[in-house]
Amino acid sequence: MDAIDRLLIRELLRDARVSYQELARVAHLSANTVADRVRRLRSSGVVSGYHAQLNLALIGRGLHLMSDVRLREGVDRSEFERRLVEVEQVIAAARLTGDYDYLLQVACTDPEEFEQVIDRLKREHGVREIRSRLVLHQVPIELGRLLDASAF
Repeated sequence: MDAIDRLLIRELLRDARVSYQELARVAHLSANTVADRVRRLRSSGVVSGYHAQLNLALIGRGLHLMSDVRLREGVDRSEFERRLVEVEQVIAAARLTGDYDYLLQVACTDPEEFEQVIDRLKREHGVREIRSRLVLHQVPIELGRLLDASAF
């Protein structure tokens, strides 16, 4: 990956819908050359997709929480992970080291719905303990800065 690839990735991170023509203008290359480079970045797995960002508050899910989850002894982790999609309020999950097994991001309509999510996770998904914190706001951090690391 060279400096031009990093520039193209930064632009795609800024706006995934940017055209090849606009990328070509920024990179001072032809649109065909840019298209070839972007296809190469995709086929190599460096760029793995393009995503829309959803405003949770505008769809009625303004209560956003981070929940540390500890599973009961003997709960199959892969089964827990597979079944998380059944809980629509869980929007992301990560397996952790440390005192808790998982960190869940949860988006609810109100505290009552969140209480129902807690009860359901404990009753149906093998959760022993949950420690949650309310997200006040997300801090935007530009991923493109990783491309400036000395590893490249």
